[in-house]
Amino acid sequence: MTVVAETGAGKAHRLRELREFLMSRRARVSPAEAGLPDGGARRRTSGLRREEVAVLAGVGASWYQWLEQGRDISVSPQVLDSVARVLRLSGTERRHLYVLAGLNPPVPEVEPERQDMCDGLRRMLDAWMPYPAHIMDMYYNFVLHNDAAALAFGMRPDTTHNCLIDFFTDPIYRSRTRSWEQNARTVVAQFRAACSVMPDDEGFQDVLARVKAVSPEFAALWEERDIEDAGQIRKELDHPVVGLLCLESSVLKMPVRPDLTIVLHTPLDEANTAAKLEWLASPEGRRGALYPVAG
Repeated sequence: MTVVAETGAGKAHRLRELREFLMSRRARVSPAEAGLPDGGARRRTSGLRREEVAVLAGVGASWYQWLEQGRDISVSPQVLDSVARVLRLSGTERRHLYVLAGLNPPVPEVEPERQDMCDGLRRMLDAWMPYPAHIMDMYYNFVLHNDAAALAFGMRPDTTHNCLIDFFTDPIYRSRTRSWEQNARTVVAQFRAACSVMPDDEGFQDVLARVKAVSPEFAALWEERDIEDAGQIRKELDHPVVGLLCLESSVLKMPVRPDLTIVLHTPLDEANTAAKLEWLASPEGRRGALYPVAG
């Protein structure tokens, strides 16, 4: 887990930042907040002392002093987590501590105060109209989508509402997608990359089992073990009302909500795609798309 390629100057800077970071975090935690027993320490309103952090974290006083001094010592994730707990670090601060200590940071977690962001995300998707946009969770389940996504891709209540499973099993989506075979390999490779971050996660294993059970094509591609980071995908759709649509999907992540993925579709300069999407989103276009025809 230790950082490998690091210059001497880079290490010196990192250790200085570690020292200043730990001192600043320690100064903001009072003895009462840390749960120290009643007494002189608890009545003190200033920050914790080094030896108090060491006791509360269950580490040696000398070791913690060396850590805060920025000495080049060995650290473990377990000990850093104990220090982070005592210093009341947020998830972002905890990952920062890992980086400053020379370890790979843990998987990001959603801060409790960031759990409910649906109103802001809905406004963002609506602002992307008349172009398709949707948001999915870490397991590829749909969280939100705008009207343009439903009109272009045929989203409707009777699907699984899981992007991966619907990609392989929804007959309407598949009949519309000229680029299905080309994109299937990329979709599977990107899902493998997402799974690899948390290989034992039950949510990923559940989706994997479900899609394998219903799609031999997915199962075959999965066995090829290709892996690819999420990025941009070209999509060509044969829409039953407006004909060919050429789109480019871009995947975006929000650090404050690492469990969510935003997928924005941009019209390419082909097949008059932008104008077609604008028409589909109009009242006349919506009436024409009420009863999509497969293939």
